[in-house]
Amino acid sequence: MTSEIRYGKHNVSFYRTHPTRGLLGGRVSIDVFGDNFMPAYTEGDNRLVVATDTMKNFVYAMALEYAGASHEGFTAFLGRRFLETYEQMQSLRLVLLETAFRQHSPKLLSPLEDDYGYVELEINRDGLHSLRCGRRNLRLVKLTGSAFRDFARDAYTTLPDVTDRPLFIYLDVYWRYRRADDAIGDGPARVPSEAIRDSVIKTFDDFVSMSIQHLVHEMGQRLLTQFPALAEVSFEAQNRLWDTSRVSDADPTTRVFSDPKPAHGMIGLTLGRDA
Repeated sequence: MTSEIRYGKHNVSFYRTHPTRGLLGGRVSIDVFGDNFMPAYTEGDNRLVVATDTMKNFVYAMALEYAGASHEGFTAFLGRRFLETYEQMQSLRLVLLETAFRQHSPKLLSPLEDDYGYVELEINRDGLHSLRCGRRNLRLVKLTGSAFRDFARDAYTTLPDVTDRPLFIYLDVYWRYRRADDAIGDGPARVPSEAIRDSVIKTFDDFVSMSIQHLVHEMGQRLLTQFPALAEVSFEAQNRLWDTSRVSDADPTTRVFSDPKPAHGMIGLTLGRDA
């Protein structure tokens, strides 16, 4: 019989006051790996088990101790401090989802139910093993400047060619750095996830695409050109294009759209730099 174990605390929310950004907030999930915990599974021996409630309290303590300004930096700081404090832990996987706020003044903020930053980090006693950053939950609508035509056709095809259409996409963007240290520090090489979002939005606005595949490829090329510290970018895009329900006889640009069926297209792409 073979086994692989992990356990941890998920969805630990925190809000840390910060002098420049108002609040550094997020929800962090911790998974701990290590054969040292096997007796808890096989024999009910909990002597080496760090209670998940203890992990939650440790997150709060480290959020207070962390002096930096980025979610990437906090995630790395938290992982290192876990391994320094609990020698029975062999490796960790941490996932942090940003809780985003708009800062109106030094003391006034409002929560954003919008896109958010993402950090996924794996760390062991040899150091940082992998790091992936992201911006998730982007919702982008473009009323013109997108086409989809000249695609493969057969007896099952009912979709017409369209030379100009509105386009509504759900988009998650992920990236990896050439050097992980650039991501977790507060130096100029770190790319804030908001900067990735702004670049993607600009491309969506000004690029006339022949498909969503064409669109995300252009987004990826521009990101790698604009941000030299990045080694790779990837996209998960959903086609949420509305149905056209009514069109004005007097002005064809005046239309009524409605939500489509639940089924939707899914497009993925990963672009890396040449070695």
